Amino acid sequence: MEVKFSPPDITEQEIAEVAEALRSGWITTGPRTKELERQIADYIGVAKACCLNSQTACAEMALRVLGIGEGDEVITTAYTYTATASVVDHVGATLVLVDTQKDSLEMDYEAVEKAITERTKVIIPVDLAGIPCDYDRLFEIVARKKDLFTPANAIQKAMGRISINADAAHSFGAVWNGKKTGSVADFSSFSFHAVKNLTTAEGGALAWNTIPGVSDEEIYHQLQLLSLHGQSKDALAKTKLGAWEYDIVGTWYKCNMTDVAAAIGLKQFARYPGMLMRRREIIEKYDAALRPAGVETLCHYTEAYQSSGHLYLTRIPGITLEQRNEFILRMAEMGVATNVHYKPLPMHTAYQKLGFSIEKYPNAYAQFANEITLPLHTQLTDEQIEYVIACYLKVLKEFT
Repeated sequence: MEVKFSPPDITEQEIAEVAEALRSGWITTGPRTKELERQIADYIGVAKACCLNSQTACAEMALRVLGIGEGDEVITTAYTYTATASVVDHVGATLVLVDTQKDSLEMDYEAVEKAITERTKVIIPVDLAGIPCDYDRLFEIVARKKDLFTPANAIQKAMGRISINADAAHSFGAVWNGKKTGSVADFSSFSFHAVKNLTTAEGGALAWNTIPGVSDEEIYHQLQLLSLHGQSKDALAKTKLGAWEYDIVGTWYKCNMTDVAAAIGLKQFARYPGMLMRRREIIEKYDAALRPAGVETLCHYTEAYQSSGHLYLTRIPGITLEQRNEFILRMAEMGVATNVHYKPLPMHTAYQKLGFSIEKYPNAYAQFANEITLPLHTQLTDEQIEYVIACYLKVLKEFT
């Protein structure tokens, strides 16, 4: 039996909607993108959302709206994918990485608080695997550090503190203390990449909480300018009779979402509640079989939060990195694709060139060394789930 790691869940509904978009004559940013933005904002519970061509673009544009740049510091975790941190480098700010907590994938909040200086403008927490981070703790930290904060633009002044910009790439649909992610942090960037719970092939959405004294429409307008060359009118507005005239108000970027991508998203969104339920069923099957065998797994569902169930991370206490790698090969030989989430950033060449060394992040390394991610997606059949479990337990006996 072959079990793929994370194929997209595409049905005839998405295919028909894409075909309709192609036939409509409007395939770039247009009515379908605007409708997806509206539905996302309503679903999350915020005033506005902006769809762009990736989570990375969303995260970077949020930093640019906040005016983050040279001389500023941005704190995030060493245990994440590069997109979380690369955007800090894109805007010219200084990246500050903190370790995870001991025996945890969650960032060390005490280390975050100690890392804050007069130059700190943003903290980027990560909802790893779809599990919301401890937002309450983060907001307590930035409240205690308000006297260190010096605003550099109008939005920063209105906020009056460090901004919490969540990397919510994994957590679309997750809930933290009764609120959906996207309505908790100041800014939240979601991913709709092909391997995500909800996909637009490539794409993402930025959501934000209303900032007192700052117009949501103005933030949205700034995002439109930043993501479309600084052009004062989008293509849809320019098609109106006699409305060709436009201005370029800044030499900015090109990262808008297309209506072809949004067409996929609209039909995915209609199916999304059922997709989240299926992910929970799969997680519960895995937990019931693997935890009694001594396998460490994440808690996806508690009274405080509900995960989006994006990734199923496992850890096998006591095995070495070499044994972990052999474990993955043995699973592959039986037809089961697995993965590792994540290789900590200081282990990568790009971050070593920025001066980071994995020796300073021992907790993150310890989490990485024996982590194995199992297939978790809505194309999995019950038979495949049972096969994955059987293979995992078989290999586990060889290593423990």
